[in-house]
Amino acid sequence: MNPIAIKEKLLTKKLLCTVFGHRFITSRNVTPHFKEYKCTVCQLELTNDEKGQVTFLTPELREINETLIGFYKKRPHSI
Repeated sequence: MNPIAIKEKLLTKKLLCTVFGHRFITSRNVTPHFKEYKCTVCQLELTNDEKGQVTFLTPELREINETLIGFYKKRPHSI
């Protein structure tokens, strides 16, 4: 595929989301309180921040989520 066709395809997807809104699905449950979301159309990724608000998934937040998963798996579960 040539670069012009790739750019046109990406712009079309972003335009669809701009006009009609994103279609988010939960891509991963980090903990019961933190989740990662992904748009099925334009592949935009979001997550919860430390205040509980939804924000863009940056490499730093991705690393924090990985650490949270490790801590959550290691904690003792109450019966």
